[in-house]
This record gives sequence, structure tokens and C-alpha cells, in this order.
Amino acid sequence: MNQTADNTVKPAAPGRPAGLAVLIFTTILTLSALYAPQPLLPVLMAEFGVSREAAAALTTVTFIPLCLAPLFYGYLLESFAALRLLRTAVLLLALSEVAFYLAPEFSQLLTLRLLQGLLVPAILTSLMTQLSTLSRGAQVQRTMAIYIAATILGGFLGRACSGLIATSFGWRTSFLVLAASLLLCFFLLRRLPAATGLSLVRPHRRLVFDVLRQPGVLPLYLMVFGLFFTFAAVMNFLPFRLTELYAEANELRIGLMYSGYAMGIVTSLGAVAVGRWLGGERRAMALGLLVFGIALLGLSAQRVELLFADMFLFCAAMFLVHATASGLVNRLVEGNKGMVNGLYVAFYYGGGTLGSYLPGYAYRYWGWWGFLLVLLGVTALALVCLGRMKSRVATG
Repeated sequence: MNQTADNTVKPAAPGRPAGLAVLIFTTILTLSALYAPQPLLPVLMAEFGVSREAAAALTTVTFIPLCLAPLFYGYLLESFAALRLLRTAVLLLALSEVAFYLAPEFSQLLTLRLLQGLLVPAILTSLMTQLSTLSRGAQVQRTMAIYIAATILGGFLGRACSGLIATSFGWRTSFLVLAASLLLCFFLLRRLPAATGLSLVRPHRRLVFDVLRQPGVLPLYLMVFGLFFTFAAVMNFLPFRLTELYAEANELRIGLMYSGYAMGIVTSLGAVAVGRWLGGERRAMALGLLVFGIALLGLSAQRVELLFADMFLFCAAMFLVHATASGLVNRLVEGNKGMVNGLYVAFYYGGGTLGSYLPGYAYRYWGWWGFLLVLLGVTALALVCLGRMKSRVATG
């Protein structure tokens, strides 16, 4: 039997700031867990005697479930409390980090990363759903912008802290510290009330189509798919371009090329203000996509210092669109928040999964310019999808 608004538990207002802080802390740790192995891949390759491609698979196997599992968790969140699923997934992620610390075989590391790929979307979908209940109306946009900024910060800290700890204490210690941090997060989540302002319903097969039929929602999801397809492609193949341009492009110098990623925090937190200044979210996203396309063309530069500067513009534009879109979709659809956010994560990482390898064929056969032109075409399609959104979205 469907639940009604009468038996929905609402959060106590005084607990919202503390609850938001715990949820943001959880977001940072989750993204840290997702990206922590990346700076350690050369060490893992040497220790386990595997190829570079096999070591890189520690990242690949984690991203694949990210575009599939959110749909399942979206259904699950329509019948179970988001906070309960969140607590369980965080605990399992902490235990998987302990197992990663103890694993003697590389194949076991791959299996654990696949498991983590199933847990991360459970956490992210639950977090987006839980965060969407902490505020109403226009405040949802700001809350989701803070969430996006936290995901960016988590990606930074995961890479930086794992590298720092591994340098001083060995790579295994990085995952032990991460496990301890996640366990702390689990206990903090246990102190939160089951604060759901959602109207929960029994899942049914047409729930996905009910969400997608909402005005403006499907074009928004398709725009996000194209956005992250392009972004993931650039992030994944930029190191190869740097080695073509710069013979001394070692791991440190390549890592510094991603410094522009920090601009995402600025634009995510300023996304609401940009939308208000431009007169609507759709205008803000249109501006972001246009700048995104211009920055793509800037990546054709032959000088490394110009590429470095262009990455700041590229990342700033991407996260402006991402932060605006994630807040807007939660405002467009009043009910079915679990499925709404599950679909958003699925489209987002679905684009990233395909973008992380398919454009490589364009790079192989047509060179860097051909690679960029393909991505520019995908960005143009994303802009077309944005144009098909209903006019009521543009008014904010």
C-alpha cells in the first residue's frame, strides 16, 4: 500500500545544519574512495607484476556499475528509507577498504573494486535523495550545488591523500586510513534521524517512464549524458596528448594538468547566483555549454602552458552545468526522488563510461583534432537537448 504525506517523517529543523555537514562529509569520503587508487597505479603495477592496462582496470571496473546500479537503487529508495541504505552501503564500503588493505592477489583487488563500484552509486543516490529533503524550493538548488562541490573536493583529496600517505607509510596504509574514516562516517550517520520528506510509493515497472515523461526531464538527462561523455574523454586521453607535446611529461607534471579541476568548486557554489543573474537555470546551462565548447577548441593548443590554462575554463564550464542540472531536476519533479536521482547518476556515469574509451578510436584514426571535433559534436547535441526543454524550465 502506498504511503501518504500523513505518515511521512519530517526532519527537525534544528538538526538540519549538522545533518548537512555529515552528509557532505560522507560525500567527500565516498569520492575519495572512488579515486584513491589512481595515483597508486604505477606502484600497484610494479608490486603485483601486472601490465599498465591491467592496473588501470582498477579504475575501469569501478565506473562500469556506476551507470547501471543507480537505477536499481532508485527503485529501492522508493520502498526503503534513503538513510538506511546509505548507512549500510557506507559500512560495506569501509569493510571493502579493509579487505583491499589485506588482499594478497591483484585479482582480489579487481573484485573488491567491482564491489565498490556497486556501493558507490548506492551511496551517491541515497545522498542526493537525502539532501533533497533538507531544503525546499529554491534552496534545493543551493544544497545540490554544495553537494557537487563536495564531490569535486572528494576527488581531489582522494588522490592527494592516498599519494601522500603511500609515500610515507606504503600504499596499503592509504586504504586502512580510508577504512577508518568511513567507519567514523558510519557512526556519525547513525546519529542522524530518519529525516525523509519524501512521499514513498511501491516501485513499479513504469516508474522510470513516469519520471522521464515529466516536462524537460529527459532532455536534461540526455544533456548531462553528453556533458560527461565529453568531459570523461578529455580527462582520460589528455595524458597521451601531453606525452606527444612534451617529452618530459612525467606523472607529477601530468597530475598538475588537472589543477583546473579546482575551478569546479568555485562554479558549483556560484551556480545558483549565475542562474539568478542570467534569469534562469536554462540560460546558465546554455552559457556553460557554450564556454565548454570554446574550451574544447582551446585544447588544440600546441603549448603545454596554454593547455594548462584552458583546463581551468573547461572544468569551470563543466561543473557550472553539472551543478545547475542536478539541482534543477530535483525541483522539476516533486515525487519519486529516489528514481529521479538514480536516473541522473545513471545518465551521468553512463556518458562517462562510454566517453572514457569510445573517443579513443577517433584519436587513433583521426588524431587529436579529430578527437576534439567528435567531442565538439557531442557537446552540440547536448546543447540541442537543452533547447528542447520546456519553456517553464527557463523561467526558473
